[in-house]
Amino acid sequence: MAPLLALAIILCLLAAGWRDLAVRRIPNGIAAAVAAAGIGIRALEGLTALGASAAAAALLFLPLFLLFARGWLGGGDVKLAAAIALGLPPAAVWPFVVVTALAGGVLSALYLAAIRARPQRRGPAGRGRGLLRRVLAAEAWRIRRRGPLPYGIALCASGVLLTATGHLQG
Repeated sequence: MAPLLALAIILCLLAAGWRDLAVRRIPNGIAAAVAAAGIGIRALEGLTALGASAAAAALLFLPLFLLFARGWLGGGDVKLAAAIALGLPPAAVWPFVVVTALAGGVLSALYLAAIRARPQRRGPAGRGRGLLRRVLAAEAWRIRRRGPLPYGIALCASGVLLTATGHLQG
């Protein structure tokens, strides 16, 4: 059962990353599905494991909520981070934070490089292109306008990495 729940988490995180890139929104349903699968995995290990993970997720949520309140992090990012933490043993929450920060640094560096490398054009993506091309064209437009980073991608990359490498088991 745990491998199926882990696969569900990975698929949900891939969908969340795509949505964050495409429209800068992480649907509540995706965060709820990640949380539910994580709760399921932790509950398989017992109520003590589930309680410890819930406490760790709450401790992560509090500072992230303060970052959201200051406008430094999106609400979807906060919900998704807490949902991912629900499925992690408490000892894996700190590695999740570190890997997310590193992935965010790589994402930021890519965006800084893209700002310098992209020629200036007007408007978002044109019609008649494939979905991926339209999303990339819209992203180039956002980069030129100095729009916010889709930090959910860093969260998703970290969550997928930890899930795929077996960090969900306590």
